[in-house]
Amino acid sequence: MRIKRAIKKLLAIGRNNHPPVMPSCPHGERIYCIGDIHGRVDLLQQLHAAVAKDAADHMGSRKVIYLGDFIDRGEESRAVIDFLLNKPLQGFEAIYLRGNHEQTMLDFLQRAETSQGWLAYGGAATLVSYGVKVAKIPARKEDYIWLQQELATRLPEAHLEFLQNTRLSYSCGSYYFVHAGVRPGTALNQQVPKDQLWIREPFLSCRKHYEQIIVHGHTICEEPQIRHNRIGIDTGAYMGGKLTALVLEQNTRRFIQTHA
Repeated sequence: MRIKRAIKKLLAIGRNNHPPVMPSCPHGERIYCIGDIHGRVDLLQQLHAAVAKDAADHMGSRKVIYLGDFIDRGEESRAVIDFLLNKPLQGFEAIYLRGNHEQTMLDFLQRAETSQGWLAYGGAATLVSYGVKVAKIPARKEDYIWLQQELATRLPEAHLEFLQNTRLSYSCGSYYFVHAGVRPGTALNQQVPKDQLWIREPFLSCRKHYEQIIVHGHTICEEPQIRHNRIGIDTGAYMGGKLTALVLEQNTRRFIQTHA
């Protein structure tokens, strides 16, 4: 039994220590990856314009990947989703990932009494953007149920479908895109939603290589963080007015930013 356990441990160590990953994208493809928006439709509009201008000379395929957290905290959550649905970047394949804030809003629509924390960390601003009046954080279960019903009534069907159709992750070239991060020691194809949406530690401090380079948002940094195993691009749009796009092409990386 000891020998079997030792062999199993060695195999696990081998799986968890991947060789360095070299940056690469599919030939002829340019990827623009946009960090957490949080209701700042003004910054998103500026960044879309900058991305469109930047991509004008690119003759190959174009992708734009959004890392989630479209809603909450900022004042224009509804406007953000309206803008993405009605004025998408022309000539781009768009991939929309789910953030923890979208997940919590969906949970609230299903079980208001168990998702009360959503209002306290940004959901109240989203409710107001949809015309649901919130004077203060409610204390009674009945009030949360009323807010849930009001939101369900006012939420356009297209917005609900948008939220429901967001993805947990996306893989392209040597990059793995996800909202929050991944659980170290677990294969990328075995990650669980809770970690993909919420994790900070031990992901942020992990120094081991993964099968791919992780591109993520969720954790605010003053400037984009480039590590050998991950790239973080949540630059706190709703706080400091800075929204970041990571541009990937072949083996190159650069950034486009807009400021309030």
